[in-house]
Amino acid sequence: MRIGISIQSAYRLSDPALAVRYMVERAEAARQADLDSLFVGDHHITDHAYLQNSPILGRLLAHWHNKPAGALYLLPLWHPVLLAEQISTLAAIAPGRLILQCGLGGLSHQSAGMGVDMRQRVAMFEDSLAIMRRLWAGETVSHERFWSIENAHIGPLPAQSIDVWVGASAPAAINRSARLAEGWLGTPATSPLQAKEQLNQYRQACAEHDRQPSAVALRRDIFIAGSAKAAADFRSTAVAKGYRGFPEEALVCGEAGAVAEQFADFAEAGFTDIIVRNMSSDQSQALATIEALSEVRRQLGW
Repeated sequence: MRIGISIQSAYRLSDPALAVRYMVERAEAARQADLDSLFVGDHHITDHAYLQNSPILGRLLAHWHNKPAGALYLLPLWHPVLLAEQISTLAAIAPGRLILQCGLGGLSHQSAGMGVDMRQRVAMFEDSLAIMRRLWAGETVSHERFWSIENAHIGPLPAQSIDVWVGASAPAAINRSARLAEGWLGTPATSPLQAKEQLNQYRQACAEHDRQPSAVALRRDIFIAGSAKAAADFRSTAVAKGYRGFPEEALVCGEAGAVAEQFADFAEAGFTDIIVRNMSSDQSQALATIEALSEVRRQLGW
């Protein structure tokens, strides 16, 4: 199994340049820890600084190695021709394979702020992905259903095929992932038992659609400490504050050995990738957790 990272893009800082520095430092730490992939997320209409995915990923790629990288895009919020061009450009910048993580986007204020009717999200998602794939293949595309597109074509074309991972948790969305994408991305908000149940749903859907996924990935929010007590204290504080509304058992907190055991359990269940997110927004703690992942990898022999 591979270990990747989704680097935090949201910061409540008065100086956005400092937020960029934090992201660069985390990308450099992830490279030093020899992690297997690097991603950033996608949000809009926020009440705090959120460094947008395409430009910040281009910046981080200067500090990454030749392993896969990519970003999450909430497809209904994007014009597919513009997004196809941006992803193709990022693929030209990236020394390794580029992965498109994508989802529907579930925040109503975000869709409203971007002028998107949430009732149309599923159809927009599917049409967007189909349009982008045709553009990446060098086709000329016209479309009238959601976007007024006439004879669009793009350049550069990606030198390698773009792998698509779809984030999904509801049964219908998991089925859509199996039908449309190369990989599935499980949510960080599930307990280990729920994650495994969703994995079984995804496997069944892949069998029904005669698909062989390239990745079966799971996001986990983590904190690695030097001792079990320090990790337990951090977890207790986070849970008491209602951390993201997640159940406690969804959080991966522990010293390196305990984290390795949890990751090994997910690998045995059939996940191919764990994509970690830092629980702590403190830069020193975040960097320490990323650096400790090299010891997790060593203990697992990955």
